[in-house]
Amino acid sequence: MYKYSTISKLFLVSVLAFCGLSTYAEELYPIEEKGKWGFINKSGKVIVTPQYEFAGNYYDGMASVKSGGKYGFVDGTGKLAIPATYDKTTDFGEGMAGVKTGSKWSYIDKTGKKIFDADCAFAYKFVDGLARVQVGVGGTAKLGYYDKSGKMAIPATYEYAYDFSEGLARVKKGAKWGFIDKTGKVAIEFNYDDCFDFREGMANVRKGDEKTGKWGYIDKTGKMVIEYQYDRAWFFSDGLAIIRIGDFKTGKFGYIDKTGKIVINPIYTGASFFKDGLACVSTSTLVNGVLKDEKWVYIDKTGKTVISKQFNFMSDFKNGVAKVKSADLKAGYTFGYIDKTGKYIWPI
Repeated sequence: MYKYSTISKLFLVSVLAFCGLSTYAEELYPIEEKGKWGFINKSGKVIVTPQYEFAGNYYDGMASVKSGGKYGFVDGTGKLAIPATYDKTTDFGEGMAGVKTGSKWSYIDKTGKKIFDADCAFAYKFVDGLARVQVGVGGTAKLGYYDKSGKMAIPATYEYAYDFSEGLARVKKGAKWGFIDKTGKVAIEFNYDDCFDFREGMANVRKGDEKTGKWGYIDKTGKMVIEYQYDRAWFFSDGLAIIRIGDFKTGKFGYIDKTGKIVINPIYTGASFFKDGLACVSTSTLVNGVLKDEKWVYIDKTGKTVISKQFNFMSDFKNGVAKVKSADLKAGYTFGYIDKTGKYIWPI
């Protein structure tokens, strides 16, 4: 795969891609036409005519939209369920979303009813029953977690902290990273120079500095299950994880299984996570860690190319649909959606 900046890009792409859930069990995906945003379903049918200044991805059956400079939410049918009256919002998670009016954050339910006020500078969505919040700004900022009753369940004492995943959250103490449980108790000691969230029962962790350190994987007890050996490693998705062999400027990316065995050789200059059994990869030229004239295709878990059309911009598949950009995209559109055969479902 790529260097760190490229993986960061993929994270952003994944976030921008979609995550639709609806009360009618139908995926909806944001589209843009002539500067206005709406939604299509999985077959490419326009469900919400483009009318908003922006439309986000569906999370927990709701998607944020922007109208008149303010944010609200549409439900799974595309109906504006919560009027656009907020200055900022989080995504919905576990039935609630954070909303900001002026300098004040609150959490609301799917009817728009306020559940509680949050005394914080920035709020995040609920995950695993807890919502991460930032208290203070700048050098004095600390992070903690609210529960759904509005109680600060884990005090804001961490300079760095992330959402809970599989019951644990990564936090930093001093120069080291560890994991806490949902009571705030240290579950895995602060032994790591870097780490990421638990996914599929394992977390990728690093010993040593960013340039020369090695990555491996631990389980939820902190036991090393795949030894430190990779120059870079990412979390597991669909049973496989991206690893990089070599430095960020010239290294190549491949995939390992949960035993640490390389199942797809590190031959790629760019790679994304497996979702729905497919992953984006690139063999474009890498110059100082940056892909030049980047082109992406999709492979399956054997490493076989299954969508050979080359995309300039891609995203992970979600429920059989992926957001892409390509030279053959219909004129006047900046992105489109394909199915798992590589066929455009929108625009057509």
